[in-house]
Amino acid sequence: MAKPNKKGPVKSVDIFCAKCGAKLYRYRKGGKGALVKCFKERITEDHTIELATCPDCKSVFGRDALVRGTPAIKIIGGKVRMK
Repeated sequence: MAKPNKKGPVKSVDIFCAKCGAKLYRYRKGGKGALVKCFKERITEDHTIELATCPDCKSVFGRDALVRGTPAIKIIGGKVRMK
């Protein structure tokens, strides 16, 4: 399978915890669909302390995964919001 584009998209989105509203990531997202995964190389700002865990309410919103041979975070549905 093809790897994700190295340069990445130019559109950035803010990702927030759906439970408490804390800012988690600033992410360069491609496409207009729902947020299913976050490639680690596209995260520009990381406000989390522990991987895929909200720093305020400590809820787990994703899990570590390899997608197309690239490290990523698979997002659990309904756990995050993006603007």
